[in-house]
Amino acid sequence: MSAAQSSAVRAPARPAPRPTPAPAPPRLRVVPAPRRARTRVPFVALCMAVLAASLLGVLLLNTAMAQGEYERYGLATRLAQSAQQQQELVTEVDEAAAPARLAARAKALGMVPSTTGGYLRLSDGAVLGNPTPAGRG
Repeated sequence: MSAAQSSAVRAPARPAPRPTPAPAPPRLRVVPAPRRARTRVPFVALCMAVLAASLLGVLLLNTAMAQGEYERYGLATRLAQSAQQQQELVTEVDEAAAPARLAARAKALGMVPSTTGGYLRLSDGAVLGNPTPAGRG
């Protein structure tokens, strides 16, 4: 080789081409269309159904309580009438058991008071005292 050739500046050698990397995914991507917003109709219908059911329940409960109150009033009235009737019967028994009334009824049946008394001992059947039959007059 000659000196002229050796003194010439050589151009830098090109590096071997690198293999190109796979293309990176794009930063932007397509997004799907937004989903439709759920309607509130089923929720509102459910709320209305719960409200209607609760109002119906309150109505039925109120009706049952009113019916029970009518029955209670009827029973209380019957109890008061029974108590009044019992008091009237007790008064009649007390009047019939009064000594003056018993004496008048006995006299009407022909009974006379006894002046002497006698007693009967139940254990042995012995008669105590001096009983005599009562006479008129």
